[in-house]
Amino acid sequence: MSEAAICPYLNEPCIGHRCMLFTHFTMKDPQTGRDRDEWTCAHALNPVMMLELANQIRQVAASVDSMRNEVVKRQDVLNTAAILNMNTRKTIPIKDVTHEQIEG
Repeated sequence: MSEAAICPYLNEPCIGHRCMLFTHFTMKDPQTGRDRDEWTCAHALNPVMMLELANQIRQVAASVDSMRNEVVKRQDVLNTAAILNMNTRKTIPIKDVTHEQIEG
């Protein structure tokens, strides 16, 4: 960051390392894909971090969607198996049991 940059909080030239918001960061730039390793104002990083957050959210949403599809597929198999089992099984009537029959 050049010294000519104007701080949005002080409305004066950037004071660099004397500022609490002047931060060292390393990351892959989401726009270019290149590695970034630099000192800059945390305020200036907001747009880059929002892009990175949007990319991460997109990836999580795709994973959740994929998992949902797999769960639905497996539930359909389970439901089909349960229906086939119910149709081929003989039903046994349930008899009422009295208290005396249990003790006797």
